[in-house]
Amino acid sequence: MNRQAQAVILLLLGGAVIRASVTDLYLRYVKEGLRPFLIAAGLLLVAAAIMTLWYELRPPAPRALAPADGPTDGPDGPDGHDGHDGHGHAHHEPRVGWLLILPVLGLLLVAPPALGSYAAGQAGTALSSQQQSDYPPLPEGDPVQVSVLDYASRALFDRGTSIGDRRVQLTGFIATGADGQPILARMVLSCCAADGRPVKLGLTGDVPAGLPDDSWVEVTGRYSDRLGRDPVNDAEIPYLEVESWRQVPVPKRPYD
Repeated sequence: MNRQAQAVILLLLGGAVIRASVTDLYLRYVKEGLRPFLIAAGLLLVAAAIMTLWYELRPPAPRALAPADGPTDGPDGPDGHDGHDGHGHAHHEPRVGWLLILPVLGLLLVAPPALGSYAAGQAGTALSSQQQSDYPPLPEGDPVQVSVLDYASRALFDRGTSIGDRRVQLTGFIATGADGQPILARMVLSCCAADGRPVKLGLTGDVPAGLPDDSWVEVTGRYSDRLGRDPVNDAEIPYLEVESWRQVPVPKRPYD
């Protein structure tokens, strides 16, 4: 693969990064706060590709004439061999280099789904290493909208003291628990999808039924003092007493 082809792939990659960054697609890969860095990286890739193409396609500079009795470097390379070796064989660069364009096309043409029930089933709940602490009162509203992470933290480490008898509303996806019953989960990121870990909630009461894994639901309920165990890392899993639920589309920001 010559430099012109490398520059084209670099240009496509930079364009793909910019395209993902100016839409909501980037939220399936990284946290929201990293958007400016992605845009800057995409612009740098595009600029590097353009400069490489300009350098490769510009007209060659005129060559000075060599002395009559000295060696000459013809336009085809040293000693006029036109890129051939001493036996007259052309040097072919490996064609496997063109495979580098496949992930770029994948980023341009395919929108991958966010991490879901499979990833949640392979990893232990992310709350296993947190410590109990004080939590501020819940915001006003009935029901009050909270994240799966916020509710799980309050239910597990505050034992529901800061929740009280308030009704809460959470949005997450359905996964299958260790007992075969539906649980509510949401993936949390430290930086990007590669370090995503699930926060899991057991459900009692009006549990969502008849939905396949990865279905997104909005549930309304109250604090439950029931606790379960994550079979992956043996950490405690808090529960929610569900009063009502409804199926919802996948949110633009699938990660907490």
